[in-house]
Amino acid sequence: MGQHHHHEQHGHAHGHGHGHGHSHAPHSYGRAFAIGVALNLGFVLVEGLAGLWSGSIALIADAGHNLSDVLGLLMAWAAYALSKRPASARYTYGLRGSSILAALFNAILLMIACGAITLGAIQRFVHPAPVESGTMMAVAAIGIVINLGTALLFLGGREHDLNIRGAFLHMAADAAVSAGVVVAGFLVSRTGLLWIDPAISLIIVAVIVIGTCGLFRDSLAMSLAGVPSRIDSAKVTARLGALPGVAAVHHVHIWPTSTTETALTAHLVMPDAAGDDAFLASTARLVRDEFAIGHATFQIERGRCADEAPDCGEGQHDHDGHHDHHHAR
Repeated sequence: MGQHHHHEQHGHAHGHGHGHGHSHAPHSYGRAFAIGVALNLGFVLVEGLAGLWSGSIALIADAGHNLSDVLGLLMAWAAYALSKRPASARYTYGLRGSSILAALFNAILLMIACGAITLGAIQRFVHPAPVESGTMMAVAAIGIVINLGTALLFLGGREHDLNIRGAFLHMAADAAVSAGVVVAGFLVSRTGLLWIDPAISLIIVAVIVIGTCGLFRDSLAMSLAGVPSRIDSAKVTARLGALPGVAAVHHVHIWPTSTTETALTAHLVMPDAAGDDAFLASTARLVRDEFAIGHATFQIERGRCADEAPDCGEGQHDHDGHHDHHHAR
């Protein structure tokens, strides 16, 4: 923002509301991740050994698939831990952005898993194979309990933290896959119709893909510094423009610093009002309380841009809350 220093005065205020993001994420998530990883790793070992002992390729393959759950949980856990790290000279926001990457990677992992299940289902349509109903149903039933139990650990935080939502979706998806195996095994054993097994697999994949698309879209937008979907940038701009003494608002930028925290910068044109420290602090509180934006920086300007700063006025026409450089989703 160096080109704006031609103005008579400017001021910056940082409002750091510590309750804005983590109020929805209790400290027990560290424990939830530990329990989830331990349960799923134990399940993978038991399933892999059972597969080797019984000579079941299907069990060994499923153990490999369940290993992706452990990987997904470990990524989300690592990001959750890294987001607690303090800021440094190089990473001035700390490493909280890793939570966005973990959510994106979890979405990609789920899509890859869906691709693998779809491929397997198509092959079973072309070459029908008898389902090892007894063993597979028993193992899948255990899988439902473990995956559903782990998903429930993250149930509360899925609405407010995209990283937690990624972990929840990964476990819920696998619980659905395990349930599909049990239902398919039961129906095939009763009817003898082998196509039921791959058909149920494809239905479950469709459900998982629908759920994962939202996670992928939101995490990709966040990784590109897009405005979080819960925030309407036009409303934020309009609210700032309605403050006493504010004649215009421009250069509004809103971006996520993690899956739970958001930052904002804006230039407020205040030709007559003081725009002192008290005003800056109260405005930072306002955007924190009304929009859950916890890191706000405002620059106060006294009037129109100086001629020697030709590009600083490009957003000043935006009294209606829109800006050329900023698109709300």
